[in-house]
Amino acid sequence: MKQISMLIAASVFAVQANAMQWQALPGTAPAPADNPTTEAKVELGKMLFMDPRFSSTGTVSCNSCHNVMEGGDDSRSVSMGVHGKTGGRNAPTVWNSAFHSAQFWDGRAALLEDQAKGPVANPVEMGMEDVETAMDRVRKIPGYKAYFDRAFGENSMTVENAAKAVAAFERTLITPNSPYDRYVKGDKQAMTEQQVRGMNKFASSGCTSCHSGAAFNGPQQKLGEGFFTKFPTFADSDYVAKYTLADDKGRQEVTGNSADANLFRTPTLRNITDTAPYFHNGSVNDLAEAVRVMAKTQLNKELPDGDVADIVAFLTALTGEYPEISMPRLPATAGASIIAD
Repeated sequence: MKQISMLIAASVFAVQANAMQWQALPGTAPAPADNPTTEAKVELGKMLFMDPRFSSTGTVSCNSCHNVMEGGDDSRSVSMGVHGKTGGRNAPTVWNSAFHSAQFWDGRAALLEDQAKGPVANPVEMGMEDVETAMDRVRKIPGYKAYFDRAFGENSMTVENAAKAVAAFERTLITPNSPYDRYVKGDKQAMTEQQVRGMNKFASSGCTSCHSGAAFNGPQQKLGEGFFTKFPTFADSDYVAKYTLADDKGRQEVTGNSADANLFRTPTLRNITDTAPYFHNGSVNDLAEAVRVMAKTQLNKELPDGDVADIVAFLTALTGEYPEISMPRLPATAGASIIAD
């Protein structure tokens, strides 16, 4: 009887562990208490997200680097901002960013509301003097007032509300119902045999130690509490020098703490087939190669080609359904340009 009880307990534990490990993507994203998602905020946020007039040159919008009409990134190794300037990091996809444990590669912003303000005043990205100067441009466009009033009430054209609107829009950028999601919900025909093999190898190889949870970006955290991974972990790999993986100190640049060197927020693997090139510096342009690099630098393993192919096949099953997005009609200025000023 004791042996049977132990077997039952082990079976229950395995089922519980599997349930914790394989989770479908929720249909809605969590929002902070002070910024519940509403249709009016989403409508305004989409307009602000698409409008390039709040960059110093009038050429760069949020969508320039996070193109929601595609994979939510810009397909470049590093993004290009105003005056052709380029930064040092790859633009992460904005799709499913609502499920990130923190924002930016180094986690310097806790919530989407905080993240929305950063690029505007970054000299390489949108190049405005500060966020209030950018907000002054919004105020100079008469048509925006009605949208702010509808979303937040009278006298609401503030930086904080603009950021809340953009964040509300971004929380609608969710891609559920991937073959993987359908599979873990019970449709065992949703994934191919190779994808199922890859799913099992993904777990048995140790990939889920970092890429767990519904978004494959780490364990569920409280909103704004970052989950970070050291990358590279095994710095003696030849891949580290080949792809300059250790040059960027990651979170250390935020905290100044040497213990945070090379720590990065664990990125989502959702829609990964649509977001090449890979890693924080966009140095790898092939998904199979990225799998090999991760296996060696993070797990100290050299995976056989068959295992790599199976894991890549599984990763293709993480591409979900993109909701249809229509481009907004932006309010115009009559008889004058806010950029020329």
